[in-house]
Amino acid sequence: MHNIAETLSLQAKTQPDAIAVYEPVRRFGKLSYETITYGELERLTNQFASGIQKAGIAPGTRMSVMVPVSRELFVVMFGLFKAGVLPILIDPGMGLNNVKICLSEVEPQAFISIPKGHLVRKVLNWDQGRPTTTLTLGGLKALAGLSYADIIESGDPKFVSNATNIDADAAILFTSGSTGVPKGVVYQHRQFLAQIAALKTLFALGPGQVDFPTLPAFALFDIGLGVTIVIPEMDFTKPAKINTDKAFTALHDFKITNMFGSPALLNRVSRAGVKENVKLPDLKFVVSAGAPVPPATMERFATLINPAALIYTPYGATECLPIAVTHHQAILKETRAASERGAGTCVGFPAPEMHVDIIAISDDPITDWASATHLPQGQIGEIVVTGPPVTTRYFNREQSTLAAKIIAEDGTISHRMGDVGYLDADGRLWFCGRKKQRVVLTDKTLFTVPIETIFNTHPCVYRSALVGVTVNGNKKGVVCIEIDAEAPYSNQDQIKTELLALAQTHSTTQDIQTILFHKSFPVDIRHNTKIFREKLAIWAQEQLA
Repeated sequence: MHNIAETLSLQAKTQPDAIAVYEPVRRFGKLSYETITYGELERLTNQFASGIQKAGIAPGTRMSVMVPVSRELFVVMFGLFKAGVLPILIDPGMGLNNVKICLSEVEPQAFISIPKGHLVRKVLNWDQGRPTTTLTLGGLKALAGLSYADIIESGDPKFVSNATNIDADAAILFTSGSTGVPKGVVYQHRQFLAQIAALKTLFALGPGQVDFPTLPAFALFDIGLGVTIVIPEMDFTKPAKINTDKAFTALHDFKITNMFGSPALLNRVSRAGVKENVKLPDLKFVVSAGAPVPPATMERFATLINPAALIYTPYGATECLPIAVTHHQAILKETRAASERGAGTCVGFPAPEMHVDIIAISDDPITDWASATHLPQGQIGEIVVTGPPVTTRYFNREQSTLAAKIIAEDGTISHRMGDVGYLDADGRLWFCGRKKQRVVLTDKTLFTVPIETIFNTHPCVYRSALVGVTVNGNKKGVVCIEIDAEAPYSNQDQIKTELLALAQTHSTTQDIQTILFHKSFPVDIRHNTKIFREKLAIWAQEQLA
């Protein structure tokens, strides 16, 4: 295959009548599900690809896609792939200012959105005076010159794509921006196809399975693998607030076999499931990513599923996924104890065809491998990955690309994850946090995850965050604490005393002498899990001023 859209065409040929997507629709408060088969999806994507070409949208055009998770989203995305048009995906929940910055960088030549998106585009001048082609889904056509319905109607259902260059740019996906302004990652068809192959190998994904994907990007992989999607009835920008009653109903009614959920979503679902004695016997596996999954969350969720079912915790990033993978049984039985002593979080063995290197930490660009210092097993350093899913560049971010990529003599491009960690004697990768969020002291460096995992063992702690502050001219590590909503007690003085005593029992945390309590940590929109430690550091500095 040379185009990611060919994966849909294959499914349409082999299982044309299989349901590709169930979409929840509420009318007058009553819930129903509308469907689209793989055969119908293939036909509509052909019509959309043909229709936009007839409308003058040429291959290579960059089109911003602001379409809610729906059947239309899949038609649009795979239609754009077939037409050779580059979809640009930006999480609207990242904030209007960030959205505007991202759009100014990629300079879309076309927009497709629901009316609300076009209204915001006009009010905030996202076009910035540039000529653009606009399409809209739904009413208020005055906000956009073309309508989705008109494009579909004008298109040829037998359209044959000629966009077949595997090294051609396929899409621009934005990072979550957990350590700065989100960056646009350029995907070629080659990386998408490599991801499809890796996911199929790792999780045996394929026809006959029913997925409940609470991350929109993950749902796109389902289509390429022939999995039936049940779109969750939820606000995708707030996974940590998913309506658990609606989720449990869908999981039962559709006999869901797989689901994707961020650690924050799994936390909410597992707590509700335990309280209500919910069982999910049809689930064969769960995938959770975006940040380390707390062992307590795994333990709770494991009580809802069959003993043979697995909770996978793959490690990766927008720039490259999957990189490594493990599951809850291995974590709870083999690596949890070491994590809770400050060893970091084990993210498992490298995925097929992925190679992981650990190099000395540097904040400077590395122009070639000869200038990188490779570290021995067990020593914390910067994680660098090489393999088929590794993307090659950011869009219009030359300095960011230089800082994140290492090019070998044979032209192979490796990606610097921006994370720190190490490889153990068995070849497993351990994650120790973000490179930018390490706290560098005069005589040592403190890493976030090893320290936080120790504090997270306290029964009253929901999550913790290590940040660096300056006191009397000296840098020091401070740990911020968010108390669990279901904590057995909430007396902050008592909890602080116990946490400081706990810190002295581990060499990793003995330097921590200051504990601050924060009501609710700032987190990313996509997963509601990645902690914005930079924001917490500013807050902590103010508290200690």
